[in-house]
Amino acid sequence: MKADQRKREFEANVSNHPQADILTFSGVEEFDVYNCSQPFKIEKNWYLFGRVERRDEWMRSWVRLFIRVEKNHWTLVEDAMIYQLEDPYIAKIADDFVLGGTHVQVKQEDVLDAYYGYFYYGKQLDNLKYFTTGPKNMKDIRIVPLADGRIGVFSRPRDKELIATYGSEALIGFTIIDSLNELTADKINQAKILPNLFADLEWGGVNQAFLLDSGKIGVIGHLSFNQDDQSVYTIVSFVLNPLTLEIADYQIIATRSCYPTAPAKRAFLQDCCFPSGMIYHTDDFCELYSGLGDTCEGVMVISYPFKGHGKIVEKQYIVSD
Repeated sequence: MKADQRKREFEANVSNHPQADILTFSGVEEFDVYNCSQPFKIEKNWYLFGRVERRDEWMRSWVRLFIRVEKNHWTLVEDAMIYQLEDPYIAKIADDFVLGGTHVQVKQEDVLDAYYGYFYYGKQLDNLKYFTTGPKNMKDIRIVPLADGRIGVFSRPRDKELIATYGSEALIGFTIIDSLNELTADKINQAKILPNLFADLEWGGVNQAFLLDSGKIGVIGHLSFNQDDQSVYTIVSFVLNPLTLEIADYQIIATRSCYPTAPAKRAFLQDCCFPSGMIYHTDDFCELYSGLGDTCEGVMVISYPFKGHGKIVEKQYIVSD
């Protein structure tokens, strides 16, 4: 089924009034905060990394750390490190935090040259160290701990030559590495393509991956296509068996219309939601976070999308209580 049909069917059946809100960020009043990382908990506090950028600027953003001070209200951690990145994400691998994001290189102001995934790691959140770079012009590289101690790696190869074979120029790949030392551009490029996720001229990627107690991987990602001069981004979920690469329960779980109205950075981004991750509370109450239109971050309540496949192993985003 093509993505536009999936989207129409989902929006026809979703609640007319989903529980949703726009997050408030303090400490960066002249900037937008959007396309944040998965929220994560250290002791009693919740944190996230947010992409910080002025509304009228493009390809000039920073990633900064925020702490939750009350429901849906986050404030800047002023003394935390600043990263020249876009679209941050976070993982917990053994005892290390791993922060990733997209580093953009420009030929001149507003003229893109290339972009790369940069990775930082460390045991202390305020002392993360750069350690590797992904392949040229590849975004949305994600890692996830596996039940056997190895690390799953999701890639997002993009090349117009892929259209001839797969019908899409941006796909999702998956591979397994033994340690962070193996997270190299060459290894990421060797990831096997996961077929049948996108119809012709659709594209997408993984935004956050969770180890489930069944040993499978729960994935939150985006499914995208162009329609009527719009770049449409929907939020999807699926479950991956990392050993057989079998995919189950591939579904749309949110679209831009599920979140409150807010301005878009550019007219063609009005129907765009770029997921950050999810906090599990109960099977019927999970908080799904998403960037909206490249200007703000939203949260909405959904049912647990990985029912029947296992629970999320909490130590991935809750360090200690």
